[in-house]
Parts: sequence; C-alpha cells; structure tokens
Amino acid sequence: MRLPSKISPLQYSRASRATISLGKQAWIQVSDTFNNALCINRHPTTRRNPNMASSDTESGGQRPMLASQRKDTPSEATRTQGKAGYFPLGYKEGFSQWWAGLSPAVTEHRVLSFIPHLQKPPTHTQTGSAPASTNASTQDITKSEDRKAEPVTTSSINDPYGPRKWNSDLVELAGKSRFLNEFSVERIGEHVDNNLVMIHGYGAGLGFFYRNFESLSRLPGWKLYALDMLGMGRSSRPPFKIHAKDRQGKIEEAESWFIDALEEWRIKKGIDRFTLLGHSMGGYMAVAYALKYPGHLNKLILASPVGIPEDPYAVNADMPEPEDSTMVNEFTQDQGNSANGTNPDISASAKTGDNNNFLNAKAKRDAANNSGKPPKKPLPKWLTTLWDANISPFSFVRWSGPLGPRLVSGWTSRRFSHLPADESQALHDYSYSLFRQRGSGEYALAYILAPGAFARSPLIRRIQGVGRQWISEPHSAPTPDDTSSAPTGLSRVRETGIPVVLMYGENDWMDKDGGRAAAEKIEAEKRKALATATDEEKARENGDAKVVIIRKAGHHVYLDGADHFNSVMDEEMRDVEVRDKRLGFMKK
Repeated sequence: MRLPSKISPLQYSRASRATISLGKQAWIQVSDTFNNALCINRHPTTRRNPNMASSDTESGGQRPMLASQRKDTPSEATRTQGKAGYFPLGYKEGFSQWWAGLSPAVTEHRVLSFIPHLQKPPTHTQTGSAPASTNASTQDITKSEDRKAEPVTTSSINDPYGPRKWNSDLVELAGKSRFLNEFSVERIGEHVDNNLVMIHGYGAGLGFFYRNFESLSRLPGWKLYALDMLGMGRSSRPPFKIHAKDRQGKIEEAESWFIDALEEWRIKKGIDRFTLLGHSMGGYMAVAYALKYPGHLNKLILASPVGIPEDPYAVNADMPEPEDSTMVNEFTQDQGNSANGTNPDISASAKTGDNNNFLNAKAKRDAANNSGKPPKKPLPKWLTTLWDANISPFSFVRWSGPLGPRLVSGWTSRRFSHLPADESQALHDYSYSLFRQRGSGEYALAYILAPGAFARSPLIRRIQGVGRQWISEPHSAPTPDDTSSAPTGLSRVRETGIPVVLMYGENDWMDKDGGRAAAEKIEAEKRKALATATDEEKARENGDAKVVIIRKAGHHVYLDGADHFNSVMDEEMRDVEVRDKRLGFMKK
C-alpha cells in the first residue's frame, strides 16, 4: 500500500527510520543476512554508478566485512558505514522510484533508445534511423488502445547499414491473457531469407539485448526478432499452474508452458525455419524447444545456458537439495571486474570461435581442470527452503514496497557496473519495473531447477537428441527420440543434425565443462547416426557442436563482451547462409 500523497519523498526519507517497520536498523539486519549468506566481498576500487549513490553515506566503496571479521570492528559506526555498498541506492531515491511506478513499457522504451541509428519513439512504433524529433510524442504508450495504433515509419538518413525499421508489438496467442512481447528489426526493401530469434534469461526481458540489435541486423536477408518469454518481461502474465502429479510430469509441463508459446508464435508469424539464440534459462528452453518441435531450426546458439551439467542432489528426489553453487556469483560478481579484466587461466586460443570445437574440447577441459573454477559458495538453509516452497526471488521485491528499488540496486549496481552511467540507470529502472510485476512464469523455476541452478532434468541427458528427432506431429514432451526405430504409422523422416554453438564468458560462473561435455555428446550422437545413415542422409548431414569463449565477459556474455559476442554471432549467421545454400533451404 502506498503512503498518502501528502507525504513528500523528503519527509518519507526523514521519517522512515522511525515510522516504517523496515527502517534503517532493520534494513541493516536484512543486509547482514543477505550478504552473510551470499559471502559478498565488494572490491574497494569498484566503480559505482553516481546515479545510485546512497544519500545516507559517502563510503559505499569501502569493503564490507564478513561475519568472521566483525569481532575486530572498532565501533558500530564503522560497522554501519559500509552497508550502503550492499544496496547503493539511497532511501529517498528508492522511494522516488517506487512512487513514480514507471511501467515496463516506459522503461523498455528508454533502454531501446540507446540502440544506434534508432530514433526515440514510443515503444509501440517502428522507425528507421532519422534523427530524433524535437517534438514530444503525443502517444501514451501506457494505454492499451495505443498498443493497437498503426506503426509509424520514418525515413532512413544516417544509417550506414540501412535502411532498417524497428517494430515493437504484442503478439496475441490463443487462450485468455496470453500474448508475447516482440521486438523486431527488418531491412527495408529486402527479401527475408533467414530469421534470428532471441530469448532472454530468467526474470529478464528483451531489452537486455539492446547492445546487440543493431549489429545483428546488418546482414542482408536477415530479420531479427527478440521475444519476452510468456510470464516474463512485458509479455502477458497468466497464472502459472502445474497439474501433473509426478516429478517428471511437472518438469515437462513447466517446460512446455514456455516452449508451446514459442511454437504458437512461430506458426502465427508464418516462419518455417529460424536460428534460435537463448541466454541462460532461455538457452535451456531453446534446447527443450528443439526436442519437442523438431525440423524448424537452422542453428541453435546457447549463450551461457543453465541446466546442462548433472548434479545428483538435483535429479534425485530422495536426496537433500544441493548445499553449494556457483550461482551465487550472479549476485556477488562485479561486472566491472569481469568486463575490464581477463582470466589468466584461459589461453588466448580458447577465446576464439575457430579453436573451440569438439576436436580440442578434451584439451580445454583438461586445462580447465587444472585452473581455478568459479568458486562454489554455500547455500543458506532459508534459501533452499524458500526455493522448494516456490517463493520467487522477485516476491521480495514486491513485498518490500518502497524499499524495492534499493533491494534491486544490490544486483543492478554490480551487474551493470561496467556500463556508462545513463545506460546503467536505464537498465536499473527497467529491471525494477519488470521485477515488481505480478508473478507468473517465474514460478516455473523451482520445477525446472534445484537450488543452485542445477537442472532437475539435466540437458546433458537429452541434448544428444537435438537435430536427431523424428519429424512428425509435435512430440508430447521435450525428450530425445529412440535412435533405433521410427514412430509407429509415421514416415521415417528424421533430422540430419543441426549446428549447436555453446557460448560462455571468460569469467562466467556457469560450468563450461558442462558445455564441453554437451558438445562431445552431440558429436558422439553424430558418429552413431552416420554409422547407419543412407547416402542421402549422409549428404544432408548438418550437425556439429563447439564451445566458444567470449572475452572479458561473465554470465551475461551478450552484454559484458558485446563486441566480441556480436562478432561471433555475425560469423555464425554467415555460416547459416552457407549451410542453407548447400542444403537447398534458401529460396531461389
């Protein structure tokens, strides 16, 4: 519940310490709990976003102390001095953001305005690259009727790779309250030969790809789509309900909740084949889509995918939940260090796409085993309890009310610390506007992953089926087909492989060994298929797998190492064109 309008932000800031149940001292205790659990150790030289500077202290850059160090603390004043480093947004600024209540449409629009050559229109319009208008738009992008307004196209003037147009739309799906938020980039006057579809990670939104849209839409004949997954971002948020009773059934139903929406979108857009890029949980869902809906992918690109390696705690219902994980690094790792530094344990050759193939995967794995891996940190008991109770992490943002922006700043200040201040602030606002929305697709997390980001149905058990499925009616679940026999009553038409690219950041907390093992398993399945393939099947063989390391990047490879990521993507998209010409998929 919001406070009465007669209370100003300044009055709230002064009164919050005494009148709000989660005042400063209580918040310090919350900060203590979070950071003891996550083992946060903020580097004293970390660059801070000036727009997120705390109004309560000027020493946010000081290294916070761990529980074991507090016995040496000289005073309570010194102890509380560094707390703002955990959540750097001040109380007054946080209250102002909460009070403003910016909608996801507004914050998404601001993030997309950073795309080069893109005018700053309302989100639900399309533009070329004309200079920004000096007149304010008369459209209200927060009103539903304006979402159906005719798109406005401007001329392309200063676009060296144009003319192009951007379009933002809400694509309606069957059923009540089901639609996907879609952002697309189209090259004007060109025939569309290939489509690239981009899917974000857990709880995120398509706006996080803002540093990739312009670069990835330069190739002639390509149309780019970015989608918010159902129940996330600005897509609709229908109630998330699981009806299955058994463990495996719950997993499959949760996966299908997302990938069925993607398939429905594909059919509605009239797209036959496309290249699919998924990040983190989006990568997990991309694999599930490839298994359940075979025959529609030209290439599968997995950017730091979650859920590949197997963990006995995650897959065995009779065992306790995992006690440690590298996932904690998502919240504690400062991207200023990842983006501006390098990992000396990874050779230069391992950071290029050409040298990260199956043939030298073993050597890279051996080298990785001898080097430092992302540190595993203990998972607190309260976290595993809340996880199993399916209490979403975004629930805390919603419950915290005016303290929500401050809580979110604990993640955004580290996640976007390597970006210019205005972009970092825009992404913070965007993140908070998404995190505070009604819970929906986020509740799938506990069904798909165990605490610590290990999958309950690991992809390493299934990924060999990607590109090897029987092509028929859609499968009932995202599981690999039997390699020995065709479905009863159906023609024996089977996929002959698709290329799979697994990308990881140089300083990624995700397990790269899992990616290398997945690439090996895909290659092993290829050899097995070729052993019994017909001459025609051998001629149409198109499968392979490789691991690519993105320089100076963490888990969010597309953002931390955008230039290298975009360069690798350009190579992979050109490779799709070459393969399509060989296989005859391209229209003459």
